[in-house]
Amino acid sequence: MPKENIIISLGGSLVAPGEIDVAFLRVFKKAILKNTTSQRFFIFVGGGKICRNYQHALLEFGADINERDVMGVDVSRLNARVVQQLFGEAAHSQIITNPTKKISTNKYIIVAAGWKPGWSTDYCAVTLAKNMGIKTIVNLTNIDYVYDKDPKKYPKAQAFKEIPWKEFRKIVGNKWSPGLSMPFDPRASRQAEVLKIKVAVINGKKLDRLENFLSNKAFVGTTIV
Repeated sequence: MPKENIIISLGGSLVAPGEIDVAFLRVFKKAILKNTTSQRFFIFVGGGKICRNYQHALLEFGADINERDVMGVDVSRLNARVVQQLFGEAAHSQIITNPTKKISTNKYIIVAAGWKPGWSTDYCAVTLAKNMGIKTIVNLTNIDYVYDKDPKKYPKAQAFKEIPWKEFRKIVGNKWSPGLSMPFDPRASRQAEVLKIKVAVINGKKLDRLENFLSNKAFVGTTIV
């Protein structure tokens, strides 16, 4: 049977919250390889906190939005190289940096990274989904659910197990800028809604939840449809 294609948007802060999180990556590898009999994975790797640190420093020294975004692309590609090495021979030999090109490979794991200024890895992931006819994206981040407000600031923030794109977009707004920290990029959200793509937001630190989702079991997280 043909494998189901799934995109995973892997938050850079999971890969490198400070130093490279080798322990997390080893567990992530096991979770992915366990499911390659029935699924093929396109793993988009973000820049995360380290990226935002660099971008903040550039801003302090007068860098414009384009220069800061180039830094985001660079850090994303560095993180992606680590993830590609993690999977070794199981992964496609090239890191995908242009999501508009067709990908031809018999490998079950394809690692991708930032493309160009103005394109977040979330937006690249949705663009690849459109290009390859993929209808499911898993966004591995550092939160348990999508909330109506920042739960760190508002203890009574409402968590959503499922939310339609229309309501989700009211939460994240329409404006994107380099280093923006949102459950899913506002521009990517607008495009995903048009394409009728399902996005599952899952806490990447608890990879049993990812495994449950991939096995079509109940999982802790938010589905955006």
